[in-house]
Amino acid sequence: MGGVLSGIRVVEQGTFITGPCAGMMLADLGADVIKVESPEGDPYRSYQGDHYSPHFQAYNRNKRSIAFDLKQSAEHLVFDGLVREADVFIQNFRPGTAARLGAGPERLCAINPRLIYASISGFGSSGPYAERPSYDSVAQALSGFLSVVVDSSRPRFLGPALADAITGIYAAYGILGALVQRSRTHEGCHVEVSMLEAMAHFAIEPFAAFFALGSTPRSSDRPRLAQAYILRTADNRLLAIHLSSLEKFWDGLIAALEAPELAADERFSDRQARISNYELLNAELDQRFSRQALSVWTERLGHNDVPYAPINGIDEVVQDLQVKHLGLIVPVESPHGGEQAVRPPVQFAGVRSASVRAAPLLDEHGKLIREALARGELWPAMGGEKL
Repeated sequence: MGGVLSGIRVVEQGTFITGPCAGMMLADLGADVIKVESPEGDPYRSYQGDHYSPHFQAYNRNKRSIAFDLKQSAEHLVFDGLVREADVFIQNFRPGTAARLGAGPERLCAINPRLIYASISGFGSSGPYAERPSYDSVAQALSGFLSVVVDSSRPRFLGPALADAITGIYAAYGILGALVQRSRTHEGCHVEVSMLEAMAHFAIEPFAAFFALGSTPRSSDRPRLAQAYILRTADNRLLAIHLSSLEKFWDGLIAALEAPELAADERFSDRQARISNYELLNAELDQRFSRQALSVWTERLGHNDVPYAPINGIDEVVQDLQVKHLGLIVPVESPHGGEQAVRPPVQFAGVRSASVRAAPLLDEHGKLIREALARGELWPAMGGEKL
């Protein structure tokens, strides 16, 4: 993508997911992101025993890498050269760590008053939890998010690192807002976001229900109110349907099932009755869907305009007809590892990314960046280096 953020320069001093995700969101939109790492590299590089793990690749594409030992004062000259001309700085250290490394907001914003400085933390920069370590599962739990998505009788964490990624996305959202503000004020801004705040906001609907109704939401509320079901078919596949509040979808389901007796059942006579008897209806649907294979149900549900989807594995998503039509899977330029990736989801004027650049090796661009800074190029351009 040529990029709506082309010309925006970002220094990202992030590790694991939250900071790197924020940097990736900006890089995917065309920002020039230089990832600053310690000599040992982002710990996420070695998440599964390698120094270029797929987990690291996921959140660090479209960036350049330079390694600094900021415990040595001489390294700050090069580091400061990047910051001086940057538009954005991102870090996700525990509170106080960036300042100890000479990368705190007071120092960097004094070097560059137009800098948008983004701090990402677990619980905020002050308060009784500020010094506690936080990871994805901790933020999901403390924010209330887990309580409204996990079955308390069989509690299990969800697969992806949702709190980490969502916090990174919120950080990018805040940075973009600060860049718009700077276009009016010509002044930088300190943007702060914590995992706790991001996940509480992400669960905004259950909070609204609690404030309005006075009862504590449970994990079963959303699927029950939305009339959403996960059903197993005769060939042991899982299928999701979502009836929402429109009666036509219930009518379509009845037609697909060829089950007029369900429509005549007083327990399911209207949406409120189906909400009240959610578990009973789930059992009735389970029984009926188990009689035919997935392919039969997808044809019938599609024919009757019922919102549905098979629960696809990642391998099946890659081969899905709509995914292929959208060009969602794109090649990786100069791959050091995987050769394909999921492109950014947003299109601008009908144009979408046709490829992504591989995540950098540790210090892959360090020599070229240092040489450019030595020549007086305060922000080295992405010129002929292989990305």
